[in-house]
Amino acid sequence: MADPSPVPARHELVQAVPLAEAKNHLSALVARVEKGEEIAITRRGVPVVRLVPDPGEQNLRAGRREQVAAALERLHQLRANVVIEGDLRAIAREGLD
Repeated sequence: MADPSPVPARHELVQAVPLAEAKNHLSALVARVEKGEEIAITRRGVPVVRLVPDPGEQNLRAGRREQVAAALERLHQLRANVVIEGDLRAIAREGLD
């Protein structure tokens, strides 16, 4: 008989870490989760806890990435219309005066 509970497709990508190892390397595990990984903590080989990224933080980061991408695109557009003639060092020195 098939298991009726849905299993997410990314289930296979979750790394299992024994509890003792998780206690010794918690900061490193949290850093990995912040980057988007999911980690299952096991006790005697049985998964008991799953570390997953905070969905709110992921949305915030996605929004920031979009803002940065839009700003970079705008800078690219502005730069495309700028023509600098002359010695850049001299121009920079003039700006310091």
